[in-house]
Amino acid sequence: MFPPAAWLRAYPAKWLPRDLVAGVTLAAYGVPVSLAYAGLAGLPPQVGIYGYLLGGIGYALFGSSRHLSVGPTSAISLMLAGTVSQMAGGDAVRYGQIATLAALVVGGLCVVAWLLRLSSLTSFVSETILLGFKAGAGLTIATTQLSGLLGVPGGGHDFFERVYRVATQLGEVKPVAALVGLSAIALLVLGGRLLPGRPVALAVVVLSIVVVSSTSLAERGLATVGEVPGGLPGFGLPGLRVRDVDGILPLAFGIVLLGYVEGISAARAFAEKHGYPLDARQELLGLAAANLAVGFGGGYPVAGGLSQSAVNEKGGARTPLSLVLASATLAICLLFLTGLVANLPKAVLAAIVLVAVSGLIKVREILRLRRVSRMEFRVAMVALVAVLLLGILKGILLAAIASVLLLLHKAARPHVAFLGRIPGTRRFSDRERNPENEPVPGALLFRVESSLLYFNVEHVAAAVLERVRAEGGALRLVVGDLSASPYVDLAGARMLEGMHEELAKRGIALRLVEARSGVRDLLRAEGLEERVGRIDRFESVADVVEGEADRGPRP
Repeated sequence: MFPPAAWLRAYPAKWLPRDLVAGVTLAAYGVPVSLAYAGLAGLPPQVGIYGYLLGGIGYALFGSSRHLSVGPTSAISLMLAGTVSQMAGGDAVRYGQIATLAALVVGGLCVVAWLLRLSSLTSFVSETILLGFKAGAGLTIATTQLSGLLGVPGGGHDFFERVYRVATQLGEVKPVAALVGLSAIALLVLGGRLLPGRPVALAVVVLSIVVVSSTSLAERGLATVGEVPGGLPGFGLPGLRVRDVDGILPLAFGIVLLGYVEGISAARAFAEKHGYPLDARQELLGLAAANLAVGFGGGYPVAGGLSQSAVNEKGGARTPLSLVLASATLAICLLFLTGLVANLPKAVLAAIVLVAVSGLIKVREILRLRRVSRMEFRVAMVALVAVLLLGILKGILLAAIASVLLLLHKAARPHVAFLGRIPGTRRFSDRERNPENEPVPGALLFRVESSLLYFNVEHVAAAVLERVRAEGGALRLVVGDLSASPYVDLAGARMLEGMHEELAKRGIALRLVEARSGVRDLLRAEGLEERVGRIDRFESVADVVEGEADRGPRP
């Protein structure tokens, strides 16, 4: 429950400089990104820094990854912006309170999920869903930043409306804002390629502040962040309770689902790369601690992310101590350096967000998915379109439901392979995939490549009996290979019994082989062994074909 008790005991002194450099680097990356994401969430800029400062400490105490970095993310920020504004009804104070309450509720739900051992439920949100979801979220987030980049009013509540609004306002573009924003994008992209893992965004922020402070760009219509309140966050509870806010629980549930899946994916990637174990259940407790710490400190929900974790890892992090050192660096910034941010152009923050979310849209992976698996490509497209049409929260939930429905549809129509002998052997495989396989005269051999369950038994029975009718009157034996059916329920057993009776009417024997132990127990309990012959672990398809192909039907 408390991972530092393990890694602190064996902490070598030579790791401290590496964790220190990684912590300072992470803080340098986190300052401009957290300012940008706070603006995306519709919150004051310092609230974004609170997320890195407090969330990092909470996760360091209870998380199991050595490299995962926790803080505000673009998707969660947009999810809040699209949901909390309706709950707050235009009240800025209530808006902030709801955002903070959401962090506390997220932390509470993570604790409940940890207690109930629900970490496996996130498997319903697959990497395929995340691929489409991230692309949709990236496009949606990009449209929210176009107005800041171009210096136009913008507006709109969804992707298409925002695009339309910006398109109709192109005549109002402020050249100075567009010039600064596009220059920032160019520097960020170029710096990311030439100096990977370095705090390029911080350098762009510092450069833009220096330029604005020493020129008259602000007087020409370049909007800036303005004064950022300094000082450390105060601790306490928001002035609202869960019962006071309709919709807070669905919002928090969506954040838990999204935050945990994305965080655990990043954490597993680094754990595999560096060869250390990762406790998926403990990650729920780490996410809970991070969000509870942020909630008590007046922030908004946080999660682990791949980009900030990559900065942490490339900075040389060896343990979660780097997160604590990053938090200490951020505390110093809040105490002494906030005055420098007043002249930071909003166009630069928009550029930072746009460059950050560009990595979410992985066109090559989507095209590869289309080549490899059409079904999973459809799932990804459902996620992408759902996010664009319905928003972040409803989009990912709809995509998860669509994924489950597509899987159930596929499971309801499993492949029934009709087997032939591999030439020169006693082995059998699918004749459809291997036309050179030899058919067995007078026998039909089939293998169901899934469990036999109540929702797919009709499809299996229909496929086998249709093939029986196609084979004609020469058929004397049907052999069911159950080696690829790890589980058979009561409906599956009764389907096999019905198949036996139907075949017996035609003078055809049914034999069942290669059944697993649990399947054998069920079939014997249903009395199938008395009807179709011995069902054990000793006989193979070849044994039955060679020993019983010339026998007549059993009574």
